Formats: sequence, C-alpha cells, structure tokens
Amino acid sequence: MAKTEKKLIANNKKAYHDYFILEKYEVGLVLHGTEVKSLRMGKCSIKESFIRVEDGEMYIYGMHISPYEKGNIFNKDPLRVRKLLLHKKEILKISGKMKEQGITVVPLQVYFSGSLVKMEIGIAKGKKLYDKRDDIAKKDQKREAQREFKVRNL
Repeated sequence: MAKTEKKLIANNKKAYHDYFILEKYEVGLVLHGTEVKSLRMGKCSIKESFIRVEDGEMYIYGMHISPYEKGNIFNKDPLRVRKLLLHKKEILKISGKMKEQGITVVPLQVYFSGSLVKMEIGIAKGKKLYDKRDDIAKKDQKREAQREFKVRNL
C-alpha cells in the first residue's frame, strides 16, 4: 500500500515550547465544504485552540478557519466548535489521562493526508518555567555548535 503524502496546513510550534508531548494521535475533523476550500488555501490557525471531551465526544475550541472568499452564505463561523473523529476506545483512553493532574490535550498540526483533512493532537503535560529555560539554553547551544561547524568548514 502506497504511503499518502502529507501537506501541512497549520503547525502549533508553541505547544512544543509550553508542554512535554507524551503521546500523539492522528484524528479526523468534521468540516463543511467551504472550510475545506479555505484549508486548501492554507487559511487556518490552531495557536489559541484547545480540546475537550464532552458526552463521550472530542471537540476542538478556538480553531480559526478563515471564511472562504467565494463562499458567501455557505461560510460558517470561523471559530465554531468542531468535532474530532476518533474511535471510542481512544476517546476513553485520552479522557482517562486528562483526569490526571496537569495533563491536557493540545492540537499540534493540521494537514492534508491525501484528500482528507487530519489533525495531530498530543497528550501533554505543562512545562515549568525552568524547563522552558533549559530547552532554550539547549537550542542556543545547538545553534552555536552549528555556526561553529559552518565557520570551520568554510
């Protein structure tokens, strides 16, 4: 079976800075036609969005999909609540982990997998300020080492 190509639409880099990502899941999204057309144009933001479990279903709040320019009356509210598509066992597993202290679920990426819109979500634990500082220091050291390597090879 051929592997489908992924086309990235939106990426939540801040999630990797603010959280330790413990597990990742690929989920589907319930969307309307004009929303898919906007996503094809890359008009999506997941920076301020969050995920909740309600009545045995998962929903994403705050995901902004800009209205399609030619959609007129068919456009939906850009910030409407959207349902995520997972198996019941996965929802139960994730909701069980969400009940633990400091565990949350955050959106990481939105992308096209073939013709389908998929989202990568992560079960995450919040970082403390000193953890963030350590990550920044490690990135700075790595960047400095790469610069040094480039200078030596010129």
